[in-house]
Amino acid sequence: MPDAPMNQPGDSAAAPPSQIQLQAAWDLLQTLRDAIGRALIGQSAVVDQVLIALCAAGHVLIEGVPGLGKTLLARALATCVNARFARIQFTADLMPSDVTGHALYNLREERFEIRRGPVFCNFLLADEINRAPAKTQAALLEVMQEGQVTIEGQSFLLPPPFMTLATQNPIEHEGTYPLPEAQLDRFLLKIQIGYPTLAEEAALVRAITGGQVGDKLDVSQVPEMTTVEAVLELQRIAARLRLDDAVLDYAVRLTAATRATPGFAIGAGPRGSLALVRAARAQALLNQRDFVTPDDIKTIVKPALRHRLTLAAEYEMEGAQVDEVLDDLLHRVAAPRT
Repeated sequence: MPDAPMNQPGDSAAAPPSQIQLQAAWDLLQTLRDAIGRALIGQSAVVDQVLIALCAAGHVLIEGVPGLGKTLLARALATCVNARFARIQFTADLMPSDVTGHALYNLREERFEIRRGPVFCNFLLADEINRAPAKTQAALLEVMQEGQVTIEGQSFLLPPPFMTLATQNPIEHEGTYPLPEAQLDRFLLKIQIGYPTLAEEAALVRAITGGQVGDKLDVSQVPEMTTVEAVLELQRIAARLRLDDAVLDYAVRLTAATRATPGFAIGAGPRGSLALVRAARAQALLNQRDFVTPDDIKTIVKPALRHRLTLAAEYEMEGAQVDEVLDDLLHRVAAPRT
């Protein structure tokens, strides 16, 4: 499939994408959807949300128990895009330099050399990120926000696109370090991955045990179908989709309402509104539209805001969940008519 035409230097950044560009983007997203879905059986909603983050040039925090395919998802995405992939297993003794890199003295040449760390890639899997201490977690802050790494006072730009897919286990808390608010806010989406249905699990077992030795999930059958340049164009197209002022106002009102509802002790800040609008544009593109609707905002509001919110103590004592309070908020904040 041919890539969408690149923007010319004289093009306006706000100019809506052409029909040719839109069709190329829609075709590419559907192809990625199908290819990753064949490798990761039974997690279509998770695949969609990761593709939304990819289109919006954002990072994702994936929460789920072990064995649900989080690593496979990241590897399959990198394989499809023919991009550089790196995996870091976060542990209690992991140092910041193990993530970003370090300077090493070359005795023969009598000078320091920079050894680049695993973050110098396109897709980074930060596995069990909450098992590393805060100092190591913070090593990702600059990378995720600025797209650059500073080693011994020298700054190095990362080649775009750069996407962090971090995972954490919601059940095991012993020996873990909760992510600080500043780092949580850097993730565009928090994706919750659950167990597959019985039919999906049966299909997964059938695929893995049919003539294969061991239980390793294989990505060798995932085809390389696009390039990083096409992904960058996909991101530019998503950023230029039409967004009515009334829909933008709805996103801002929803985010502001989290700061006024009694269900939350801490609401989402302006970065929440930004994330919601960026993700809604990508959601519209995934749904093969060139404009954003209030339904796009409603669909993506939980993944975009849930990690930016803290439940009030009384709600937490009653066993309430952040998503439940957000559901109530969606019923109370009026959506614009389309």
